[in-house]
Amino acid sequence: MNHRETAQALKKAMEFYGGLGFRYLPISEKKVSELLMNTAADDAPVDSGTEETIVSAADKDRALQELREEIGDCQRCKLCRGRTNIVFGEGSSHARLMFIGEGPGRDEDLQARPFVGEAGKLLTRLIEKMGMKREEVYIANIVKCRPPNNRDPEEDEISSCRPFVERQAQIISPDVIMSLGRVSAQSILGMNMPIGKLRGNFFSFNDIPLMPTYHPAYLLRNPKDKWLVWADAQKALSKLKNRG
Repeated sequence: MNHRETAQALKKAMEFYGGLGFRYLPISEKKVSELLMNTAADDAPVDSGTEETIVSAADKDRALQELREEIGDCQRCKLCRGRTNIVFGEGSSHARLMFIGEGPGRDEDLQARPFVGEAGKLLTRLIEKMGMKREEVYIANIVKCRPPNNRDPEEDEISSCRPFVERQAQIISPDVIMSLGRVSAQSILGMNMPIGKLRGNFFSFNDIPLMPTYHPAYLLRNPKDKWLVWADAQKALSKLKNRG
């Protein structure tokens, strides 16, 4: 098989496994690089879609950094007046599981990191109970600046910030998203249903399965409901398993 045929076979393999739900080729990254380098050296024509698919996976960190730079010293809504730091989000750009909360609290505002206070510790324990490490998932919020006195974000604030979390999800392209809390779920889904009725059911957010559940801060006040969040997490884990 010459290099042009190899590249075509690689493209077909990507399409085949993509149809089965796999997000990555069952071949080492080193081998893929060697195949593409050899093909380029022979000046053989390669379908641009093949290279773009491979490069997009390698460029997620850069895409997230460019998004952060686009946000800049954001003045798009009134939340900018009282913030200490913008809390962009953190975690793996290749995460299969993404969490979207409501907005930063005091500790998050000071550290410029999401979910680092008491609610964040509870979220970290949930992630670990799910068999993952915090750095393996991605964590973001509907708004990236702290609302005064930790009040709920208002509609204009959500509207100003929503495109950014949408693009984060688009770049990361996780297999499953878990939204944390009423504001997060209602903002993403455009529904006014109580979180108690939304949780436990899968919805779609830009073609990504989304599981709403209670916010960790709620569980600090209502620890008896931790089992409900764990039930939601188990459904998310099952979806992850089914998606490869």
